[in-house]
Amino acid sequence: MIVKVCGLSDGENIKEVIKAGANWIGMIFWPQSPRFVSMIRSYAGILPDRGSLNAAAQSKDIRRVGVFVDEMAQNIITRVVNYNLDFIQLHGNEGMTLIDNLRNTLVPSIRKELGIIKTISISAPEDFRRCDDYEEGIDYFLFDTKCAEKGGSGRKFEWQWLNEYRGRRPFLISGGIGPDDVEAVKAITHPLCYGVDINSKFETSPGIKDAEAVRQFIQTINNR
Repeated sequence: MIVKVCGLSDGENIKEVIKAGANWIGMIFWPQSPRFVSMIRSYAGILPDRGSLNAAAQSKDIRRVGVFVDEMAQNIITRVVNYNLDFIQLHGNEGMTLIDNLRNTLVPSIRKELGIIKTISISAPEDFRRCDDYEEGIDYFLFDTKCAEKGGSGRKFEWQWLNEYRGRRPFLISGGIGPDDVEAVKAITHPLCYGVDINSKFETSPGIKDAEAVRQFIQTINNR
């Protein structure tokens, strides 16, 4: 099972989370988020040490995910280059025009491969119908809890609604997943549920994760 640890904003903490067993690391490039990673902060030491970060990543096949909310294509492209992103996660109201533009611009001239994740906010079973609009253009869905904010609510949607998803793309689930949710995650039987996205329930402060809690969660969730 893929474990994506999102909302990371400190270089040393990122390395700790990688050592704890994370598969994907998520960095949020939305200025209104308390976990926002700005270009200035990155150069000052948030994601600075390419050598050591890459060394940690190579041994575990780590994937870097950039999270964007209704951002301009050029700003996304700039961050793909500067942060060597493997995935773009679109967390707003983006359409297929932007997705096609990003893929055509970046692949293969800038990145040989690039994955695109589309977040679908869920508050009712019929929300899964929105997936039809993106099925042909993305690599993964991420199902999160619909709320007034753009994520970060700390609340779960009803996971039994996952049976309403009848698409072909694999997905991750997000929203309020904490250390005590291992058994509930293991109980999900949908064949296209490839992983989970964890964030605020593992934090000591916004953008800083408790690496030991992450390690225990990952070990337990993979001990099926």
